Amino acid sequence: MFYVQGCLGALDGTYIKVKVPAAKRKPYRTCKGEICTNVLGVCSRDLQFIYVLARWEGSAADSRVLRDAISRPHGLKIPHGMIYIKHKAT
Repeated sequence: MFYVQGCLGALDGTYIKVKVPAAKRKPYRTCKGEICTNVLGVCSRDLQFIYVLARWEGSAADSRVLRDAISRPHGLKIPHGMIYIKHKAT
């Protein structure tokens, strides 16, 4: 394991396959056609989960899920200027 100086932790989104009634599947369909829920997980530097948000449909963009997590009254707290986004290679 390695640490980045000043790093408070890491966050990432992932899809978890779910079973949804046929009439409600459209918003849960990902760009790859799978029926999933979009889950945001945040870990501290010592790899402990400190925040999880598991409520968004698979079609929701990661940025939308992150904005929701930050805007909730008891949501994710990120110190001002402390977010660095590394894009995954697709």
